[in-house]
Amino acid sequence: MLACLTDYLSLCRVTAAIGYLFLLLFSFFITVYTACFNGSCQVLDSCSQATDCGPGLYCGNCPALGKSQPFCTRGQAIVPTSIVGGLPFNKYSWLMTHNSFSIVDAPSLQGVQRLTFYNQEDTVTNQLMNGVRGLMLDMYDFNGDIWLCHSFRGQCFNFTAFQPAINTLREVETFLSQNPSEIVTIVIEDYVHTPKGLSNLFLNAGLDKYWFPVSKMPKKGEDWPTVNEMVQANHRLLVFTSVASKEAEEGIAYQWKYILENEAGDPGVKPGSCPNRKESRPLNSKSASLFLMNYFPSYPVETEACKEHSAPLADMISTCFKAAGSMMPNLLAVNFYMRSDGGGVFYDLDSMNGQRLCGCNTIAACQAGAPFGSCKNITMPSSSPMTNTAGGFSGSVQFSKSASTIYYPNQFAIGFFSIPWMLFLL
Repeated sequence: MLACLTDYLSLCRVTAAIGYLFLLLFSFFITVYTACFNGSCQVLDSCSQATDCGPGLYCGNCPALGKSQPFCTRGQAIVPTSIVGGLPFNKYSWLMTHNSFSIVDAPSLQGVQRLTFYNQEDTVTNQLMNGVRGLMLDMYDFNGDIWLCHSFRGQCFNFTAFQPAINTLREVETFLSQNPSEIVTIVIEDYVHTPKGLSNLFLNAGLDKYWFPVSKMPKKGEDWPTVNEMVQANHRLLVFTSVASKEAEEGIAYQWKYILENEAGDPGVKPGSCPNRKESRPLNSKSASLFLMNYFPSYPVETEACKEHSAPLADMISTCFKAAGSMMPNLLAVNFYMRSDGGGVFYDLDSMNGQRLCGCNTIAACQAGAPFGSCKNITMPSSSPMTNTAGGFSGSVQFSKSASTIYYPNQFAIGFFSIPWMLFLL
């Protein structure tokens, strides 16, 4: 009798297990059947590979916010001039990459292990194709040439060097030549002492034909020329240096005469505070008409960027907007610009441009030629905007590696550069 009961219970367990397995398989097939794929997935939809996501999106994740399962994430900006054109240059907000050249997995050209921080994950060409319109470049005299280098104490070393600056500038030249209506801004942290070094560098890169002359830059906070006027004159490259003397010597605009800027590094990400950099005039000054908002921590960590580019970024934009006397940032500088919880920096740029250009909550709701405040009826998801490719580029949205990969070089560099005598420059 006991043996029969045991056999009966065993049979029940087997039957239950089979039933449970059937339910799991049924649930799996239902999920697969109803899931999006082959380019049909939108922002925040689950994905398994890059091709699942629609135009301007990639398949990523955000473990820092507890989102370890991959989902479709914005990776391209809407170019605002494609929707509302013809306004002064300083009326728009543009995406800028901090240390644009400091790219994860960039090969060392010096034959030694590079020891420095990394701030971006794709090439400068790809950054531009994804809607980045501002580049921060650190330039040094090195090996008889001018190099891009992420270094300290004003000197480039073989273990902090990336590549000759002309390589990156030629990427910019190619982009400008292929996109005749686009405008790019370059801000140089300048450690070049070679006479006429920078002016010759830009000449040799073929960028002189796009140069916006210093003589035409507004000196007292007036509006800049319209984007249409800049395109028609082919003045589509704005270049600024951190060295005052080079404005007179080489015709390169001295950054602090034309740009207001908040503190970089950790002070620039402190909630509720937006102090100006010591080199900059007060943010509410009316003597300059461009505002560069820095938003990146002192020590960049790829996997934390998606968290930084969620609600804290939107809050900081609001804080800096108030600190600047209700002036919206013209350039938003970030690390790892594509990392986010869905919409990220692209969502915030859409919001800034929508509010300032047409009085709408997103640039996608603006209508060219319509009265201010006349907005298209666009449903906005709770945490990210709907996918909108208007004004976007068709270039691939890509990382140098998978968006899910965790990189460790920065963590090692944090320990090294935390030594007190290392005066690391942002």
